[in-house]
Amino acid sequence: MSSCKSTFTGVDTKPKLGTAAGAPYEDSTRYRSLAGALQYLTFTRPDITYAVQQVCLFMHHPRVEHMNALKRIIRYIQDTLDYDLHLYHSSTSTLVSYTDADRGGCPDTRRSTSGYCMFLGNNLISWFAKRQSTLSHSSAKAEYRGVANVVFESCWLRNLFLELHCPIQKATLVYCDNVSAIYLSGNPVKHQCTKHIEMDIHFIREKVLCGQVRVCHLPCRYQIADIFTKGLPSVLFEDFRESISV
Repeated sequence: MSSCKSTFTGVDTKPKLGTAAGAPYEDSTRYRSLAGALQYLTFTRPDITYAVQQVCLFMHHPRVEHMNALKRIIRYIQDTLDYDLHLYHSSTSTLVSYTDADRGGCPDTRRSTSGYCMFLGNNLISWFAKRQSTLSHSSAKAEYRGVANVVFESCWLRNLFLELHCPIQKATLVYCDNVSAIYLSGNPVKHQCTKHIEMDIHFIREKVLCGQVRVCHLPCRYQIADIFTKGLPSVLFEDFRESISV
């Protein structure tokens, strides 16, 4: 595909693919080999993390439509061969993260996809895109699980920098675009409706109370983590890609 027609994004904005999309692909070994190679590329290309995560869901039984989605990623890479993750000289005193969840996006299980990105100063140092292990019955619960994921990661990073004798004194800022999830992090008034995420509620609230984490609201237009949870229009995708220093 060295001379293939390029594309502006690695994934389209159509509904997500399911396990029964089209006829079975005849060479599943080739599919798994290509998907595995793309997983390695995400180490320096966070902009394709969501697209690669989606095609990796079907490694066990790929279909033609899944292979077409994988080829689209390759077409996007062909157009952006000179792109990679850039790191800059920056302050290490602040840890800022963005988290989002695409509620019920999986057409087969109706489970949500969580995604986050975390910045140390101006540099992207951690990112994540994964389908949630359990079903969420509301967008607040799906988003709150996403907040829990990024708080777990921030605690690990704070401990790491403490061991490196570079402690982060300021609270980690967690930006979320769901108001209900933000309310839950500060005052768990809905315990009776959220028993299955009660451990996450207590954990996040404990970190908020001790001053290690602050969960803040962010308008959807500026939610950088959207690039890890859903297909975006090319203009928005390019804007967010620049925001994560790719």
